[in-house]
Amino acid sequence: MISLQPIARALVPVDSDAARRVSAPNYDEFQGAREIWDALRSNPDSVLAVTMAHCDTDSPQEIGRADSDASLARAAANMRRIAASELTREVRRALYCYEIRDPVRPDIRQIGLGGMARTDEIRTEATPEGVIIRNEGIRVPKARGRADLIEATSAIIGTVNLAVPDATGGFGRALEQFADSRHPDFETPDSAGYVHRIWLVEEPGAIARFQHLLSLEPEAYVADGNHRSAAAAMLGYAHFLAVFFPADRMRIAAYNRLVRARLDDPAALDAAFERRGAPPTVPFQPVDTHVIGLYTPAGWVALIPREGSFDARDAAASIDHAIVQSALFAGVLGIEDAGDERLTFVGANRDAAWLEAQVDAGRADLAVTIPPVTMPQFIAVCRQGKMMPPKSTWFEPKIRSGLVMALL
Repeated sequence: MISLQPIARALVPVDSDAARRVSAPNYDEFQGAREIWDALRSNPDSVLAVTMAHCDTDSPQEIGRADSDASLARAAANMRRIAASELTREVRRALYCYEIRDPVRPDIRQIGLGGMARTDEIRTEATPEGVIIRNEGIRVPKARGRADLIEATSAIIGTVNLAVPDATGGFGRALEQFADSRHPDFETPDSAGYVHRIWLVEEPGAIARFQHLLSLEPEAYVADGNHRSAAAAMLGYAHFLAVFFPADRMRIAAYNRLVRARLDDPAALDAAFERRGAPPTVPFQPVDTHVIGLYTPAGWVALIPREGSFDARDAAASIDHAIVQSALFAGVLGIEDAGDERLTFVGANRDAAWLEAQVDAGRADLAVTIPPVTMPQFIAVCRQGKMMPPKSTWFEPKIRSGLVMALL
């Protein structure tokens, strides 16, 4: 049974114009600090001034460390400014209905329920019966950084994105009916063309109905935000900010790689891959499982993992990101650690043409394009109790930061 509590003190934008000014992409959607600095110059009211306060400086040369005392103090001051501004208001004891309209999938409504989930329902060694299933290893320094930000600002801004089976479709239909019965409290587009809509759920009867519907779900899978939930648990908090979406309404996009390591002998690939030569379209972003794109200064090739190069019974090992790491990066290039600085993870907000241009400009030696993980693959990994390969699931669209925040 999944529990969800109303947010005791929710900080929200006062209207749609305020939502556009306050909200922002998540910190992990940017390719570097300078990109964040530019975004803050374009919108100084953005919650990025809190979540990435080290980039809120007068010049790019002054960008500091995210975990420094000075940056945390700036984050706290910026949080107080946003909370006291005319752009936000405080709402007591509310859940919220959150819909993201995706122009790529106009017939599918990604709609979910937000509130405060329980940290003691996260499945860990200490809580093996937990119904919230993680699928990514936790790096303590990263979780500590998110925890330090929560403590400095007395607020939870980062939202954990969770998927539930919704086998009957009843959970999603109930959310749609609620949303269709009234205007959203506020909405905002983002730069990618997605529209984010929020309906606050404040009436006690509606809160109880949604809590009951969610409690019928047998389990939930962390789609995005493992470290955000870990940060709350690290602080000893009973709850973390979360949104639960029906799994079949979610989309996983490509998560690719740039590599700073030369492939001097392409024949070295042949032990683990069949080389298919030029793919059907270039720049090449594969969409079919077990078809991988590789770009070098010589051009694009398609790679097909050979039978026996991975364990098909292991849901995690058979994901293409794991095959690329073991057979290509470790097996051919000698990059054993997925966190090696020679590897750059590139989300779906940068396409294959961008990757190709990086190699052509000499900023990388290789680009590797990998088909998106499918939702059945993702759920299979969770149910087997395995961990997803690092940086393998780019859920798109992402929850927008700053639309609903929890004040502590």
